[in-house]
Amino acid sequence: MADYTALAQTIASLTEGETDAVALMATVACEVHHADDRFDWTGFYRVVAPELMKIGPYQGGHGCLVIPFSRGVCGAAARTGEVQLVADVDAFPGHIACASSTRSELVLPVTDAAGNLIAVFDIDSDQPDAFTQEDADQLQSMLGQVFSQVR
Repeated sequence: MADYTALAQTIASLTEGETDAVALMATVACEVHHADDRFDWTGFYRVVAPELMKIGPYQGGHGCLVIPFSRGVCGAAARTGEVQLVADVDAFPGHIACASSTRSELVLPVTDAAGNLIAVFDIDSDQPDAFTQEDADQLQSMLGQVFSQVR
């Protein structure tokens, strides 16, 4: 399990004073990806138009380039504004298989200082049922702190 206290401190020190969303996404994706062996693919899908996201900074193999809000786990997080904690992606209706190795997924909505959805943060694992509610809570808190700097 990731050491979320250390991870949050590292990310806070690396991102202090930064307001560019893409720079923040790149730093968060890198640090989170390397913090835990369960994390096989770690990255952001940016909101680029109404109901549409495109890939942003990520770590791992290739990702899907475009995801509409109407499809997949990432779309569900964007559409509902709620964290998606999926133990078995094959059991998720409409799952988009960007990588055939993905077994479980955690997707968190990302908002700016005004509370607008700017992206989702997607973590895939090649292990089934890899994520816990603690992972979701810790990462959601960290994302809130980092992206509250984006205006």
